[in-house]
Amino acid sequence: MRIAMLSPIAWRTPPRHYGPWERVVSLLTEGLVKRGVAVTLFATADSQTSGTLHSVVPRPYEEDKTLDPKVWECLHISELFEMADDFDLIHNHFDFLPLTYSGLTTTPMLTTIHGFSSRKILPVYKKYNGKVYYVSISNADRAAELTYMATVYHGIDLESFTFNDRGGDKLLFFGRIHPDKGTREAIEIAIQAERDLVIAGVIQDKEYFRSEIEPRLDGKRVKYIGSVGPDKRDELLGSGLALLHPINFDEPFGLSVVEANACGTPVIAFPRGSMPEIIHHGVNGFLVQDVPAAVRAVEQISEISRSDCRKAAETRFSSDRMVDEYLVLYHQILNERKREDHRPWGYYEVLSDLPNHKVKRIVVFPGKRLSLQRHKRRAEHWTVISGKPLVIRDNEEIRLRPGDSVEIPKGAKHRISNPGNESVVFIEVQTGDYFGEDDIERLEDDYGRAGTNETEIKELAGAPVRWKSDTEQRGRSLRC
Repeated sequence: MRIAMLSPIAWRTPPRHYGPWERVVSLLTEGLVKRGVAVTLFATADSQTSGTLHSVVPRPYEEDKTLDPKVWECLHISELFEMADDFDLIHNHFDFLPLTYSGLTTTPMLTTIHGFSSRKILPVYKKYNGKVYYVSISNADRAAELTYMATVYHGIDLESFTFNDRGGDKLLFFGRIHPDKGTREAIEIAIQAERDLVIAGVIQDKEYFRSEIEPRLDGKRVKYIGSVGPDKRDELLGSGLALLHPINFDEPFGLSVVEANACGTPVIAFPRGSMPEIIHHGVNGFLVQDVPAAVRAVEQISEISRSDCRKAAETRFSSDRMVDEYLVLYHQILNERKREDHRPWGYYEVLSDLPNHKVKRIVVFPGKRLSLQRHKRRAEHWTVISGKPLVIRDNEEIRLRPGDSVEIPKGAKHRISNPGNESVVFIEVQTGDYFGEDDIERLEDDYGRAGTNETEIKELAGAPVRWKSDTEQRGRSLRC
């Protein structure tokens, strides 16, 4: 299975500080690679992965304001789709724009919808509904007009979060500074509860920060410490009495909520969006309707078991669980969308199919090879377009470069393999009087297809052999 993983480019994958979508993409990619899946991550050039990184974007545009987001988004997305046939499946984490490219390839695409910025983007999702596959990240974040394969909750790397069974006496706010996230409400809760508050996160709305947040910062009771990266996030979340999450919008998910729980810290949240799916009231936090109710919840926070918070994160929101659920969906999609032109070693397309010849463009993935085989009724001429293949022809080993050609006579044992790091592309011209699959005799094969072919079985049984006519054979896929 070869997966193209399309990550956003606002931040690095994984992010240095903020970047929830990129963080999820990184965890999913690394988990798939550990399971032996070949993943190519399309992300910024400074991204890190144990898979294959492919990038045309030098840096995240949120970190380099000289980059025009729209220009680099178009270059980023088009780069993947120009290579789409190299993959069995595309997993899109880039919102709606890649959907508009999906009709240009037969490679199936799964899109994780990380949330709707507004209903104005729904027409794009509606146009491609049923043509691509959708996954929601919570049941609350679903559009009634769309069809979904499943809901897959985000997972976190539990090993990156240390369970703190004691916590501390300070309240925490961890997230982007924006009216939607309720930073001002968190300050009100802390002041009324007479508790210190530590605020951490990127300033997404500068005017909101200047007018509503900054005047309330005193450096003691209410403190803003900036954006906190993974190195300090664990310590901060584990040291809290509770995480305040008084959101003013229907949040699709809440990674900070799960991360706080993983450290043992309970969460006090307004019950909007996905919060009732993530927080079980009285178990790993409290769901409250307003600021006064949140203040009362602070007074009752000792009723929440910190070990139960950790258990909730472990059982419901691990990255392993997320990877497993996506793998099930990948296999389901590939079973529904089997393509006869794709093989374990690569894929091909037929360029010409006439009674006296057939022409195919064949792509062999790095480290793969076709079966050792021979033909009775056709000869082949191969011309290399790109890559450096190794060809076996009877007892010869022939190394080719782009522009080189080789003849494969009738009856010659032959095989092409790709020992390089880039795909081999070559044009195969078949000439003869028959081009059917039962003219392929596989002598050795990496995929369990070696053995006697249809013709030999009939000959061994003493039955007369009848070659299928071109008319009978037409429409059948040819396997190399």
